[in-house]
Amino acid sequence: MLLALIAVLAGIVLLVWSADKFIDGASATAHHLGMPSLLVGMIVVGFGTSAPELVVSVMAALDGNPGIALGNAYGSNIVNIALILGLTAIIHPIVVHSTIVRKELPLLLAVTVVAIMQIMDGELSRNDALLLFLLLFVYMGWTIWQGMRSKSDVLSHEFDFELQTHQMPLKKAIPLLIFGLIVLVISSRLLVWGAVEIAQSFGVSELIIGLTVVAIGTSLPELASSIAAARKGELDIAIGNVIGSNMFNTLAVVGLAGMIHPTTVPHEVLQRDMVVMGVLTLSLLFFTISLKGHGRIGRLKGGIWLFSFIAYTAYLINTAF
Repeated sequence: MLLALIAVLAGIVLLVWSADKFIDGASATAHHLGMPSLLVGMIVVGFGTSAPELVVSVMAALDGNPGIALGNAYGSNIVNIALILGLTAIIHPIVVHSTIVRKELPLLLAVTVVAIMQIMDGELSRNDALLLFLLLFVYMGWTIWQGMRSKSDVLSHEFDFELQTHQMPLKKAIPLLIFGLIVLVISSRLLVWGAVEIAQSFGVSELIIGLTVVAIGTSLPELASSIAAARKGELDIAIGNVIGSNMFNTLAVVGLAGMIHPTTVPHEVLQRDMVVMGVLTLSLLFFTISLKGHGRIGRLKGGIWLFSFIAYTAYLINTAF
């Protein structure tokens, strides 16, 4: 039990550290290859912050632990909005100026609805997962198209500033990318093993462990990047990180894990977790889009999200035993 706890803690620490190095290396490499700043931010950084969720869920699926894989993906989406954006808005109210961010929100809601509809029969089949994965490429294509035609967007300027202040030579960026990815895989293996051992020791379902411990742990890169962006006044990056991460979690993480290990979905996922995820995504849309042009997420709305996360987590823990 003690060894499992150490494995989880070490896995989370290494996961956060390696994800940061992986993102830095990947962003610098893409920038050196001539990719526009906006695309580096929306695709490379968006994928990079979801890399922990992706690797952990793939490892869990390969090990035959679909509960952790699903719980991690959907739990991370809940953490991203309720905990991360909640805390970020409390630290610094978020005003959304980017038209790209406002266009992505309805897409995120649509993807969430598709994900909910897919598991209404209690199954995540390989065909369901394949559809999600195909939608990922549609989303990436749309993102590239938006990035190429919206170079003057506020989000583009914020990403350009970030890349200019974090420059590194290509001969350093590529080894950092590779090393970060290797440590990411190793730390994910540690985290999954420890999480399964803890679940078995306490007699708690792997789904609950995935929704709580694993989801929070794999979402720490998003927490760090969103709070750092908010402190710098880069508010569109703060919310853009969350939208991109939730897109990748739903399409890439669930899609890939489902293709590896199709699974029966417990009824509580649909009746509890997907309802919470759907309501939070809908609230993000309403909180962010304003008829005046700029949506504002103030401290009160951030507090509502944070309270929702605490209440949801407390409910999970209370019903787990």
